Amino acid sequence: MEQILHILEHHGYLALMLMVFLEAIGAPIPAAIALVAAGAAAAWRTLAIGYVILWSILPILIGDSILYFLGRKSGWWLLGVLCRVSMNPETCILRSAESFYKRGRMTLLFAKFVPGVNTMAPPLAGSMKMRYLQFLRYDAAGATLYVLAYSVGGYVFSRVIKDVARLFETVGRSVEWAVFIAVLGYLAYRFWLYWTHRVYRVVPRVQVQEVIQKIEEGDNLLILDVRSHGYYDAGAQRIAGSARFEPNNLQDSMKTLPKDKLIFLYCT
Repeated sequence: MEQILHILEHHGYLALMLMVFLEAIGAPIPAAIALVAAGAAAAWRTLAIGYVILWSILPILIGDSILYFLGRKSGWWLLGVLCRVSMNPETCILRSAESFYKRGRMTLLFAKFVPGVNTMAPPLAGSMKMRYLQFLRYDAAGATLYVLAYSVGGYVFSRVIKDVARLFETVGRSVEWAVFIAVLGYLAYRFWLYWTHRVYRVVPRVQVQEVIQKIEEGDNLLILDVRSHGYYDAGAQRIAGSARFEPNNLQDSMKTLPKDKLIFLYCT
């Protein structure tokens, strides 16, 4: 917090815009803390609260729009890239899609408050061909709620923040060591998650020609279409002879699978 206050004091709105924009496009930047600090700085008359709100919402909309159009152009490839830091990229995508389709457009209103979903929602909306003006309306409302919640919070509790900043100055070295140890612990935890779940990162693949050969040889096999919502509808083209398999209802769908067949899955 003290470092962010120092940055805002010297670089003002430009630093705030950069931090908020970087978080919007997926960088691990604590934009919420920057907004709280900016709100506190406005209470201390270093910044103006109106400009803090304006110059925070604008870069969020720009960053989200970039992800929206990239998602619209690249489909779920971008979602896979954004999910690389998770222990299971495909689960990351599915959970984000599930959240989006359970709540629809309303997801954009609270997405900024949910780690992971905040970055995934714009490209997901783009990949599902949501109209841009519709996306922009909901995204602007969500960005406004997000910015107001943290910046106004910082403004209202500026006195507490000043006391905390003074405390950090007093015990600065101890806090630095505590933060350093906490970061090491977090990195160790992430490595442990990566290592224990490494088996799930390997998705067996098969070439199309191999499947064709097995069909021609008369092998007892089943081909399942597991495309998620937005990419599948009753009239969509699919591999001849394949069956629909709903990926968002695995418990029930698994009960219908035969035990005596070789099963191949295909998605988007």
